[in-house]
Amino acid sequence: MSLDCNRPRLDSRPSATTRNGEGSSLRPLPRTAADGSARTPPDAASRRSTHVGATPGRAGRWLRGAARSGLLRRLSALRDGRLELVEGGRDAHVFGTTNADLRARLVVNDPAFYRDLALRGTIGAAESFMARRWDCDDLASLVRLLVRNREVLDALESGTARLLVPLQRLFHARNRNSRRGSRRNVAAHYDLGDDLFEHFLDPTLTYSSACFAAPGMTLQAAQEHKIDRLGQRLALRPEHRVLEIGTGWGTLMCRFAERFGCRVDSTTISRNQAARARQRVAAAGLGDRTRVLELDYRDLHGRYDRLVSVEMIEAVGHDHLEGFLRKCSDLLHEDGAMALQAITIADAHYARAVREVDFIKRWIFPGSFIPSVAAILGAMAKATDLRLLWLEDLGAHYAETLRRWRLRFLEQRPRLEARGYDDRFLRLWEFYLAYCEGGFAERFLGVAQMVLIKPRCTLQTTPVVA
Repeated sequence: MSLDCNRPRLDSRPSATTRNGEGSSLRPLPRTAADGSARTPPDAASRRSTHVGATPGRAGRWLRGAARSGLLRRLSALRDGRLELVEGGRDAHVFGTTNADLRARLVVNDPAFYRDLALRGTIGAAESFMARRWDCDDLASLVRLLVRNREVLDALESGTARLLVPLQRLFHARNRNSRRGSRRNVAAHYDLGDDLFEHFLDPTLTYSSACFAAPGMTLQAAQEHKIDRLGQRLALRPEHRVLEIGTGWGTLMCRFAERFGCRVDSTTISRNQAARARQRVAAAGLGDRTRVLELDYRDLHGRYDRLVSVEMIEAVGHDHLEGFLRKCSDLLHEDGAMALQAITIADAHYARAVREVDFIKRWIFPGSFIPSVAAILGAMAKATDLRLLWLEDLGAHYAETLRRWRLRFLEQRPRLEARGYDDRFLRLWEFYLAYCEGGFAERFLGVAQMVLIKPRCTLQTTPVVA
């Protein structure tokens, strides 16, 4: 039975948005109170606190002027690509190479943008974009320009922007991935409202990198291909018991059961996703072969022939990386195997990324981290008896996946507005999708698919059928 034809209707109806007092994402809140009067969110003060207030008089003008001069000086070092910066009715400042293929045009709507960037670096730039203090004709290309000119990007995070780093780290420390903290962190992103994700994901509601086997492949076909190739890499058979850590909306577990005939247990700590996954299981008639759990990975027991986890490892946190891999190893039979798909950062940047609180940690995924391949393999060697059988990087596929998500998100923006998602929230997500797309397009980020095997596993690397 087709999963797509029987996907349950998603009917969450959020309205105005504000910052969740427990985490660092925006959460939907009703626009009005029960009596119909305008409602002020209880944490409105904390929402306002995410922006530095206007500095009055001469001091404010001086600060903005100094910040502007500093930005123009730093951008003068841009060499690879072309950036136009436009202020009001003035002529554009042009940086970089005149005939470059990679180019972007940034329009400053409010000079407070300079102050935001100077005081809080890229986090300030994101918050300023949310407040419409600046716009760009191609956000993803702007991100690519800055990643490609890394010395310019690093300079934007230096100076006065470093002064708030201790406060950012203190804020992020609230998002530790204890059992309770993990549930809170996951809810802050995945329970924002299913209709939000439905408006930009493909019909399978798969929220991870696709794998495009051929040019012109639809996003849905590429997502299904990604799932199928993971099953093929694991050589799944009907007699296998499979554990999935990180259910999402249930697509992978259902497709494994349908395509390979195996039995699948899948666990998530998102109550919302668990409920939707159970609806999908019921609609597909797979209740005899699949089971949705709501357990933290640390509380799982039993032994399985195969284990799969797709882009969930980023939520465990740096401090829990060894513990996560040790638990995965313990859940496998001695001849078992595990497929892992993980967003990765270049090894050379990993230690710094662990220390820093970036835009993603602050506004999108509280408690998250991006591992490097070396960090994963090092933790695996230290804490488990697993060994690496196969690895492939799909970073270019993720850039294309994100490009399609972003374009669909922008196309669906009027419908999301009609459902009550406000401008600030929608610009946050526009920035997030472009920010990630640029990172993958420039290969600063990657996405690794790995097969890890136990000592007695006889699994061989075999070609995947397209």
